[in-house]
Amino acid sequence: MQGFIIFVLIFGFISPCLCTGLNVDTENNIFNVLQYGARGDGKSDDSQAFLSAWSRACKAVGMSTLVIPAGRSFMVTKLNFNGPCTAKILIQLEGEIIAPPKAAWKGGLIWISVEYVNGLTIDGNNQGILHGQGPTWWQCPTCNRPMMLFFHSCKGLNVRKLRIRNSPRSHISITMCQDATFSNIAINSPVTSPNTDGFDIAHSSNILIEDSYIKSGDDCIALNGGSFFVNATGVTCGPGHGISVGSLGRNGANDQVSNIYVRNCTFIGTTNGARIKTFSGGSGYAKQITFEQIILVNVLNPIIIDQNYHIVPKETDVSVSDVTYRGFTGTSASDVAIALKCRKKTSSFCINAHGSARNTIPSVSCLK
Repeated sequence: MQGFIIFVLIFGFISPCLCTGLNVDTENNIFNVLQYGARGDGKSDDSQAFLSAWSRACKAVGMSTLVIPAGRSFMVTKLNFNGPCTAKILIQLEGEIIAPPKAAWKGGLIWISVEYVNGLTIDGNNQGILHGQGPTWWQCPTCNRPMMLFFHSCKGLNVRKLRIRNSPRSHISITMCQDATFSNIAINSPVTSPNTDGFDIAHSSNILIEDSYIKSGDDCIALNGGSFFVNATGVTCGPGHGISVGSLGRNGANDQVSNIYVRNCTFIGTTNGARIKTFSGGSGYAKQITFEQIILVNVLNPIIIDQNYHIVPKETDVSVSDVTYRGFTGTSASDVAIALKCRKKTSSFCINAHGSARNTIPSVSCLK
């Protein structure tokens, strides 16, 4: 009996120390992936440990913290962080998360997804890294290459101080989100990597991208249909294809984009600077778009509107209006620094119309 009592006392002293070393404090809603079985050796599949820790953090009350500790490399095959959650969650991402190479990929077009989660913060503390193993994919242009990080139907999202490298396809995709801020994001893929957009945004509003560095093989930021009130400020882009509104109107789609504000951004060695591109045969609009205080360093097409991005024999087109370019300085890598390739000259036409019109472009002469 005495031996049994001694054993219980020793265990009682040791167990709290083990938990403290793992930064696990369930009473204060702190959940460390190591405590849920993650190895962090860069080889073992830690996906289930991440999902278990997420489940606990999501179901907590109040605020909760999911800890991905520094000094470890966690290989995960696929993560789906789904809500809704009862807690507001902070993901403290200070370690490295590594995707499997192409040969070990288990299928699907998304590596890490976050869906239906409100009030989420992801803080990389300038240490956290997502590595997509893109070089194992890029030599197969016909493969269904996955995107790295996908946010869908999230509100009040805050992602900061995170490094993302070598995505198989686009690095960050944002759809149907509201009130999201991405700050101090460093995206790094070589210019030869295909379709590796830095940010793809669609059907989302009130999105801010600030103080970030984007190196990619495609658009640094692509603003697709349904993008409203998007602000990019303090972004350094290059290499890449620049910041693009579009493509809009692909496959006859009705795409609408408005209230885009790009300010205090720098383009270094990019294919394009400020670009708007539309397909003929589509419909919708791109309007109230401002590019200002832009620095250009050896940019091939500093300012370009391309309504001939892909021509199909149909009459409809996406309209482009209320576009402002202000405060551009720097150098062009081509003789044509400004290219405004619009589909057709606008005109006016009246039949049995009565009334008056003034200050219109084009002039409506039949109503003067």
